[in-house]
Amino acid sequence: MENSYSRLLEGNRRFSDTRKLADPEYFKKLSLGQSPEYLWIGCSDSRVPANEITGTKSGEIFVHRNIANLAVHTDVNLLSVLEYAVNYLGVKHIIVCGHYGCGGVMAAMSNKSYGLVDNWLRNIKDVYNKHEKELLAITDKDKRENTLVELNVIEQVRNVAKTTIVQNAWKKRPLHIHGWVYGINSGLITDLCCIVDEKEDIDTIYRFEL
Repeated sequence: MENSYSRLLEGNRRFSDTRKLADPEYFKKLSLGQSPEYLWIGCSDSRVPANEITGTKSGEIFVHRNIANLAVHTDVNLLSVLEYAVNYLGVKHIIVCGHYGCGGVMAAMSNKSYGLVDNWLRNIKDVYNKHEKELLAITDKDKRENTLVELNVIEQVRNVAKTTIVQNAWKKRPLHIHGWVYGINSGLITDLCCIVDEKEDIDTIYRFEL
């Protein structure tokens, strides 16, 4: 246990030394502030690190992660991140990124109880229920799961757009919301081409008069 834990600290020292060797002022410049263009709403899965899979550097992506990359309208954590990213950091793009083979999505497709997380997975079950006819028509189990992964991402993109945070921003400047899915078995990102960038892209009932 101690060796496993110490490995992380040693890795951190190597990281720091490598960065300072390449640029002695690297951390000094990084400490002056952040101005990322992107907010990443992704899954907590340890195999999907935002910076690594996009080839970006520290300070380029503001990140929020949770089980199955959900944007739930009662989640104060997510909303706080969204407000800070949009109103204070001025991000230009919000990316909701799921991944194929998502454990949360697969769990939500079953009738098993997993404890407290059942309440969180209920949001994915609602997406499944909304598209049940389409999903049941897919006979291949893996393809059905992957389709729900994609449908879930699209639903979360819409949920982000339904917030007053985003709609207030649209009154002042461009802000684009994207839906992506990462393939752990390929290392590649699929753009679902479900860009939402104005109030007219969401159903009328969710459009606030601001």
